[in-house]
Parts: sequence; structure tokens; C-alpha cells
Amino acid sequence: MTSTGTPPSDYRLLVPRDWFRVDLTQERWRRQLKTFVDKESAGSGVPADVARGVWTTLRNTAESGLARGALEFFLKTESPGGPGLPASLLISLIPMSPELTPEPDEFARALAGRAGPEVQVDVIELFAGRTVRALTETTMDFHVHMPGDVGYLHLAFSVPLSGTRSSMGELCDAIAHSLRWV
Repeated sequence: MTSTGTPPSDYRLLVPRDWFRVDLTQERWRRQLKTFVDKESAGSGVPADVARGVWTTLRNTAESGLARGALEFFLKTESPGGPGLPASLLISLIPMSPELTPEPDEFARALAGRAGPEVQVDVIELFAGRTVRALTETTMDFHVHMPGDVGYLHLAFSVPLSGTRSSMGELCDAIAHSLRWV
């Protein structure tokens, strides 16, 4: 673990091998998303317009994430052979200058003030540090305070089919708890 005053140079996260990784720092990310959708819909009887809709939603999510510092996008189909959005993890870096980086308690209060009543916001301890967690029925967001007060690493999980109170939700929580600084 990096000391509290030294900014990390990278992070490590344990994501199961069967999750499809899209590197958003490379120009080929659109092709990688298309490969995922084609692979998951091949031979499943999913209508082409449904597959196109899934690809469009995933592309829009990636583009929106890129505008906010996204680095990686992981995807896991929850219902093999059926239409629907996969479970996903979008990892983004939110760099800030040390004097402007809010402490997790302050960040949690601000986030709770903007979030609706359906969002549960709290501060938890991960091995990587104090973390602001925001939970809804289908999303889990972890804003991990980076050592050196240089910002937050945002782990945004979406579990549209099974929800966050499921074995997939528990897996997402375990992935977040595996975060380590390098």
C-alpha cells in the first residue's frame, strides 16, 4: 500500500477473467465493444436491432465516461443467450489538486445532497483507503480517495438485471475491495 502522502503511480484491481475488458485509452475501444456485442449475440437468436441497441448504449456509456476521465470498461453478460445490458464496471480517474480534493466525509455529504432519496451514500474503509460509496437498486459507485490528496478513482458498477442485492452485486463489492495502489 502506498503511504498516505505519496500519490500512487497506478492501481491494481482483481476482475474475474470472464469479464470482457475494453481499454478506453486506446483508439480501438469502439471495435472492442462491437466485438463483445457480436460475440454475445452470435447464435443466441437476439434480433439485430436489439444487439444494435445494446452496442449503442454501451458506446454512449463509454463516450460519456471518456469525457469524465474513464480508463477501462469491463463487461459481463448476466443472461447468456438473452437480450439485455451486461453488468459493467467503468473505471475513471478524477484528478484534483491537493488543496481542492475534498475529504471523503465532505464528498459524501455533497453527494448525498445532490442524490435522490433512492441513493444510499456512506463512507467505508477499503484497503486502498477511505471511500465514498453510493448504492441504488442497480448501481454501485465507489469513489476511492487517492493517497496524496490527488483526487479520486471512481469505480462505477452497473448491475441492470440482477441488481446490487444479488450474487453479482456481491461480486462487484468484492472487486471494489480488491483495489490496491501501486
